[in-house]
Amino acid sequence: MTTEYVISTQGLGRDFLVGSRLRRTRVTAVTDVTLDVAHGEAVGFLGPNGAGKSTTIKMLTGVLVPSAGTARVCGLDPVRERRALARRIGVVFGQRSQLWWDLPLAESFALHGAIHRVPAARHRERLDECVELMDMAGFLATPVRQLSMGQRMRGEVTAALLHSPELLVLDEPTIGLDLASKERLRTFLSAVNARGEVTLLLTTHDLPDVERLCRRIVVIDRGRVLVDDDLDTLRRRFAGHRSLVVELASPASPPPALPGVVGIAVEAQGLRWRLEFTAATSAATLIAEVAQRAELRDVTVDEPSIEDLVRTLYLAVQPETGPRTPR
Repeated sequence: MTTEYVISTQGLGRDFLVGSRLRRTRVTAVTDVTLDVAHGEAVGFLGPNGAGKSTTIKMLTGVLVPSAGTARVCGLDPVRERRALARRIGVVFGQRSQLWWDLPLAESFALHGAIHRVPAARHRERLDECVELMDMAGFLATPVRQLSMGQRMRGEVTAALLHSPELLVLDEPTIGLDLASKERLRTFLSAVNARGEVTLLLTTHDLPDVERLCRRIVVIDRGRVLVDDDLDTLRRRFAGHRSLVVELASPASPPPALPGVVGIAVEAQGLRWRLEFTAATSAATLIAEVAQRAELRDVTVDEPSIEDLVRTLYLAVQPETGPRTPR
């Protein structure tokens, strides 16, 4: 069955009772989360520790029963149809394993194929693709307990994809990985998502993961969704100023004013201008303005990092401070 959205929630909420038997307090972990994620999207689900990300994911995967609201994932009720949902989603938790610790990696893959009743030909085709793209041939016969963190995470993602899920939920998938392993994993996930084979929902504190994989960002804090928009729009709203670095053919002094420019620095004895300009200003328009005044050798546009974007976003939209809710 095909649905318009892979994830659709309305007013989703979850409360917990904390404290002793004699004195319990009701704490709200998630409140009024309304979210639609279409087929083929890649969504970064961001927030600080205690924001409600893990609680929301547990409700979406049927682990927790919502206290309020509704959720549909792949057209199914995650709680009432949890077994059917498990065949249509894949989940990767960076600090938990779905592989068998003492078995060779290849045997874990075989067991996953059997559990999901994947036809042998389809299982082999998918496994061969993952092994090639993530360079796993050299350690398929190695017991999982002997794998490096990077090797194990590649195995975790492969295991989650072997049954061709519609939705892949990734919770801190690159935690503890070296730079080469992170890049290999990001490249693979980007390729799979770009082909429209799987929808990605990614939670992470490693913001380059989001920048590389996601076109849309949902920010949650204290159980509430603060922002839900595409990355380019958020950059225009919250990223502040951008920089245009201009390399000149010969030394020159910049004009006193250029449209949209809020700061000018002259470097390399006048051979380089660094122009800081507003997000509302077109880089192409600014380059054309500069080209009318000096002969250019090279130009570079420096975008604000996603770390700067998220930091500014929190300052702009964060609610009044208060105690963090449970995860």
